[in-house]
Amino acid sequence: METTELVPTNVYTEMTPNPETMKFVTDKILVLDNYIEFKDIESAKVSPLAMELFSFPFVKGVFFMNNFVTVTKDLNTEWMDINTSLKDFIKQYFDEGKPIFEKGFKPTPSAEIKSDPVASSDTEIVSKIKEMLETYIKPAVEMDGGAIQFKSYNEGRVSLLLQGSCSGCPSSTITLKAGIEGLLKRMVPEVTEVVAENE
Repeated sequence: METTELVPTNVYTEMTPNPETMKFVTDKILVLDNYIEFKDIESAKVSPLAMELFSFPFVKGVFFMNNFVTVTKDLNTEWMDINTSLKDFIKQYFDEGKPIFEKGFKPTPSAEIKSDPVASSDTEIVSKIKEMLETYIKPAVEMDGGAIQFKSYNEGRVSLLLQGSCSGCPSSTITLKAGIEGLLKRMVPEVTEVVAENE
């Protein structure tokens, strides 16, 4: 009879631009080529890990992507008071071999990271926008514990979906306007405005 030996998990934290979120990075792939965001305990029923994280009274959101989980806390709690306990909890959870998601759970299409491939129906402008997002913007947003997705382009206006640490971040407006909008306007002169949409 073979026994499965559990390998200890390494977990470290990274600050994000959003002061209410913290990125907990593991040495395990949590979600491959997808992201999953839970904004409340009701939506988290498919994830035992998210459910347990929501049992902490200060947790207000959970976002899984690649090898990290981004946790959003309430405004009344300081990270220095909870960082170690959350990190230890996540490490112990994985060390015990507990599941991230219920058996058989598959992300819905709206939760998939869309690489926004250039479609034959895309205009040249939309193709350029998607290329800029893929090449320059998405990698930076993911490093900060978030995700960004192209939604639409209409008469100079680009709509994007921001999730994870980007959602509700006080600096996301600056990032959106000064960073993303500035880059897109330089690279795709037809772009006049970039706005964020909620899902």
